[in-house]
Amino acid sequence: MQQSAVPELAHTHTRPIHWLATATAVAGVLALSSLVHPGPATAAQPATATKAAPGTMAAPPATTGVTFPLDCGPEKAIVVKKATGDLDGDGRPETAAVVRCDSAMGTPPDGVYVLTRAADGHTPRVVATLVDPKDRLTVTDFALHTGTVSATLLGYSSEAVPRCCPDTKTPAAWHWNGKAFLRTTPAGAHSV
Repeated sequence: MQQSAVPELAHTHTRPIHWLATATAVAGVLALSSLVHPGPATAAQPATATKAAPGTMAAPPATTGVTFPLDCGPEKAIVVKKATGDLDGDGRPETAAVVRCDSAMGTPPDGVYVLTRAADGHTPRVVATLVDPKDRLTVTDFALHTGTVSATLLGYSSEAVPRCCPDTKTPAAWHWNGKAFLRTTPAGAHSV
């Protein structure tokens, strides 16, 4: 270790006065912090105005008790995924649901449906089919964000492909244009 050419400084040795000064400074900071308080913390977001019509319910439509346009024979239709949000910009939430037949074997195709509330304001009803189960697709990466329903669709390139093993993957999105849901697919998004 190299010796310093400078003589030892007086402040490099702690003395009781140093500890007293430090304790006084800490006590002063604590006393001052007890007098100054930040505003109350809240977890709520600031209120935003919505365009909900008077007398309408703000809760999204439930999927229970809905008859989906899906032929399951003796099996029942089950909702495997769902997301809610305002899809048409009216201030009332809709529900998008991925539905398939409850099957003990295999992977039955999915259907994607949009639900809204009926005129009575309580009963949910299907207003759009985004993916028809007759297209024999499986839906993954399902989400609803800023008025758009998005999903990845797994399918088959030909009838020769076994139904256990989809070999195509296509991202898709649906957005309400004021009259209907339009489907878009990013350019070059198909993969095999």
